[in-house]
Amino acid sequence: MSIILALLVFSFLIFSHELGHFLLAKKNGIGVTEFAIGMGPTLLHFDRKETRYSLKLIPFGGFCQMVGELEDDSEAMPENSFNSKGPWARLSVILAGPFFNFVFAWILAMIVIGSVGIDRPVASGVVEGLPCAEAGMEAGDTLVRVNDKKITVWRDLQLYLALHEGETVELTYERDGEERTVSIAPAYVEGSGYMIGVQSSGRTDTGIWDTIRYSLYEVKYWISYTLTSLRMLVTGQVGVNDVSGAVGIVDQLDTIVDETAQYGAYPVFLELANFCILLSANLGVVNLLPIPAMDGGRALFIILEIIRGKPVDREKEGWVHTIGLVCLMILMVFLLFNDVRKIM
Repeated sequence: MSIILALLVFSFLIFSHELGHFLLAKKNGIGVTEFAIGMGPTLLHFDRKETRYSLKLIPFGGFCQMVGELEDDSEAMPENSFNSKGPWARLSVILAGPFFNFVFAWILAMIVIGSVGIDRPVASGVVEGLPCAEAGMEAGDTLVRVNDKKITVWRDLQLYLALHEGETVELTYERDGEERTVSIAPAYVEGSGYMIGVQSSGRTDTGIWDTIRYSLYEVKYWISYTLTSLRMLVTGQVGVNDVSGAVGIVDQLDTIVDETAQYGAYPVFLELANFCILLSANLGVVNLLPIPAMDGGRALFIILEIIRGKPVDREKEGWVHTIGLVCLMILMVFLLFNDVRKIM
């Protein structure tokens, strides 16, 4: 079951990404020769007008192959080719993939929040003997900021405290329309770690407008979470054991199903949708990184073209992306073995 769910999850994530490229290509008059989900040999396909729609054997990755995308600039290129279009048109096509990942995450967030509500940053109570109670905070206080970071949802506070474990923070909250700021030094509790002693009020129901608005906050939260995780990976704050590839994702999906199956199909769906919000936001962010062969790397060459007034030599750009693709394949193999090692 987890394998089937993983295939569906990967397919939806890839579809939303490639759909962005596809729609913007069509809007800019660029021909699409093939729209594929998966890689490798073709399992199923059908042709419509100029485009072949394919389902491939290997369920990781996908592509939107555009006319003349890999060819050099020349007067002989057809009018509907990718490289015959201006840099701004090409840039919009490249960036549309990650943008649609964020849109897909937003749609899922509206479904989840519309079903389970919002984790508003409102305290349901404080624990006696811990810092927030000693600082005079009470149930009903609305958390506004922790140091200079705005608190929109409860998890903003949780993430900040996790990243600054044990550090003294300035916590601003609102009571009766008045903002108050207190200095909080987390206390170490045996078996629980560092705690400040303020309790969440949990999820609360919301209207349509707040559902839309907080869904955007949800996507923003996971984008911020992904960027923070990447920064911690680069700086060595997290190691390779904290990084997961496809096998690790399948294992996490299996855990989600096992832990929620007893509550029924809809709770399982909501948990999977919530996990997909993270995955989709993660995919969008990673694709925007200026890495060769990724959308961000391709966008960087177009931005250089805009600045220089002429394109970078296509052959040299092609070599850069080829090297980047090889490195990505090596990384995927490494993550595969790393996932298997962790599971075993």
